[in-house]
Amino acid sequence: MSDERAHDSRLRELERWLTEDLGFGGCPIAPASMDASFRRYFRVKRDAESYIVMDAPPEKEALGPYLRVAGMLAGLGLNVPRLLARDAELGFALITDLGARQYLPELRDVGHAQRLYASALDALLRMQTAGRASAAEFLPRYDQALLMREMGLFETWFLGSHLRIEIDAAARAMLQRLFAALVANATEQPFTFVHRDYHSRNLMVTEENNPGILDFQDALYGPLTYDLVSLLKDCYVAWPRDDVRAWALGHRDRLRAQGFALPRDDGGFLRWFDLMGLQRHIKVLGIFCRLYYRDGKRQYLGDLQRVLYYVREVAQSYPQTVEFAGFIAARVDGVLGAAQARAQA
Repeated sequence: MSDERAHDSRLRELERWLTEDLGFGGCPIAPASMDASFRRYFRVKRDAESYIVMDAPPEKEALGPYLRVAGMLAGLGLNVPRLLARDAELGFALITDLGARQYLPELRDVGHAQRLYASALDALLRMQTAGRASAAEFLPRYDQALLMREMGLFETWFLGSHLRIEIDAAARAMLQRLFAALVANATEQPFTFVHRDYHSRNLMVTEENNPGILDFQDALYGPLTYDLVSLLKDCYVAWPRDDVRAWALGHRDRLRAQGFALPRDDGGFLRWFDLMGLQRHIKVLGIFCRLYYRDGKRQYLGDLQRVLYYVREVAQSYPQTVEFAGFIAARVDGVLGAAQARAQA
């Protein structure tokens, strides 16, 4: 056992669970991935079969929501990990392995990317149509209070901790007007199943029933464009605006054919889409900085520029957000480079 493992009491307990309770003694175990929460994932192999073990510390990450949403999505015929064993008290679960072919690195080939996005949009359509009734009945609502609380992370962690900007009463009032407009945009949309992190790092390329879908435990019943903008204005990869527009409007048309009451005019739907993305990206700026300053996860800082690009692009395009674009230009753009260098030093 390495020094790191020797000091990792949860990993030792997980290995004991695998060995004594599940019969995985002597089987190799290696890190599979970590996400932006406190969960960890390990890959364990036995008899040429590969499995994933989830470590979800019970005091920080409940297993219940993961298992509930996994059951919902599997019931829709979507490709999610299947539960094989669990210990809810310890916070361990053994699940099937969807492989190691994450969408993100496979998007470099444009033709392949088009096929992968077609599959991802097909899966999203199924979640939003077949999963709508179950989401309404069983999932918490993505309500005004949560939307506002998420955007509050922007001032605390991005402006305050990262940029070291203190804002005055006028700037805070501007943010409150902005946030109110974004909440109004979100809550006027039809509600349906919302994965909440439907993007290239949570989608796996699989030979059958592509894509494999991960990290769905925070799902809610919420605005229809949220997952669409999460996928198409991905925080980890950017696409040409014309491609994003075509994908978004094509998805709109398929949703309308399924009975969703959506704007017929392109501009009305794209306003929903863009402003929902602005809400998400304002939140993400705060989350990425919190992950560094609170949790020591440095890697997310490298994606701040892309997220801020999305923020600028939308903020300067709509009357209700243009004063925020001015704030970004006046207060943020000039200090972001120095803040990034300071954090990376």
